[in-house]
Amino acid sequence: MKNILKSLLTISALSSLIIAPILLNAGQASAEVQKGTDASYVGAGIAVGVTDGGANNNSNNFGGNLTGRLKLGDTPFSARGNVIWTNETSAIIPEVSFDVPIANRTNAFATAGYSFVEKNGSATPIGNRDAVVLGAGVESEIANNFLIYTNAKVGLRSYQNDGASAVSINGGIGYRFR
Repeated sequence: MKNILKSLLTISALSSLIIAPILLNAGQASAEVQKGTDASYVGAGIAVGVTDGGANNNSNNFGGNLTGRLKLGDTPFSARGNVIWTNETSAIIPEVSFDVPIANRTNAFATAGYSFVEKNGSATPIGNRDAVVLGAGVESEIANNFLIYTNAKVGLRSYQNDGASAVSINGGIGYRFR
């Protein structure tokens, strides 16, 4: 558990370095209403596993991600879906998120879901077996119909044979469809 907390703190610090310039540029006049974004979108980008479970097929690795967000009405909730892959296999992660507006056209969000690894035992950035996944991230509209997103996900006990948790950092660009 101590290692998970250290990983989360490291990821939070790294994400802050990536997101801070976006938020500074997005924040205009302080009197402006801060409403976040209600965008439903699909996107693509990179996925980086930053942990190592310590056994065969548990090494940290690099891959890609496809992501989608469907805003659920006027609620602060969204349905999300992710596919994270490497050259070995992929993990499909349906999630529900709680979205919090933090700046104009920018949300922070927390997610909960489950990863289904296509080929258990083969490495993905979020581990090598099916597991509960928790995450947090930021998304921001940067231009008409385009967003950038970044998030960190923790797959709980997501490595076979040793029960370690995996941490993945994901980011990319999305296209707003609604």
